[in-house]
Amino acid sequence: MKPVLLIPSRLAASRLPNKPLADIHGEPMIVAVWRRAMEADIAPVWVATDTPSIADAVRAVGGQAVLTAPDHPSGSDRVFEAVNRIDPDHHYDAILNVQGDLPTVTPETIRAAAVPLADAEVAIGTAVARIHLPEERQASSVVKLVGTPLGEGRFRALYFTRAEAPWGEGPLYHHIGLYAWRRAALERFVTLPPSPLEQREKLEQLRALEAGMRIDAMEVAEVPLGVDTPADLERARAMLIGRVPHRV
Repeated sequence: MKPVLLIPSRLAASRLPNKPLADIHGEPMIVAVWRRAMEADIAPVWVATDTPSIADAVRAVGGQAVLTAPDHPSGSDRVFEAVNRIDPDHHYDAILNVQGDLPTVTPETIRAAAVPLADAEVAIGTAVARIHLPEERQASSVVKLVGTPLGEGRFRALYFTRAEAPWGEGPLYHHIGLYAWRRAALERFVTLPPSPLEQREKLEQLRALEAGMRIDAMEVAEVPLGVDTPADLERARAMLIGRVPHRV
């Protein structure tokens, strides 16, 4: 496949204003995410944003950015607009969507999310990590995968939920919000209305499952830190001390 990697980013954030531009060791957080994506070395990398200052920050370090409309309801919609802006001739047939608030994500996790697309029956690839802390099993902020093991760390997704599931003995898996889309699947997804289970669980990926789209997940070793609060930002700074910047 011919993938492109897109990082959706916008300034609006209630708990951490101007989050993408928050400083991490002298650079905006969105640049840290861009560096992790570049280190994955799997596809050309673009930042999709509605804010010129975010685009300017990325371009200042040699990255590529595309401006999109400000009123998208989700990152998936922003990514869809972005890929059509940068590639109207459909050279790219797969899109990796890496959230713009994951400055600590490893290249291995990004690459893992794309592995399921090697199977022609899979519409969307993603990543999960085993839950080890008891409190995370019941936390609604931790999204769990309910899936059928396929071997070699791969699962076919049957459901995603904020509840503790599945019931009974055995491991639970934390869903990581990275997606590898077939371009045709993303094009179909953004035309679908929000689905009943999506609205109930507040989980966008359920719209795809309810529409019959297959999602497979690969198990990875980490749960990358999502930065939503000032405390998260401090943790990210501590985790990224000593990282050698990617050079373009």
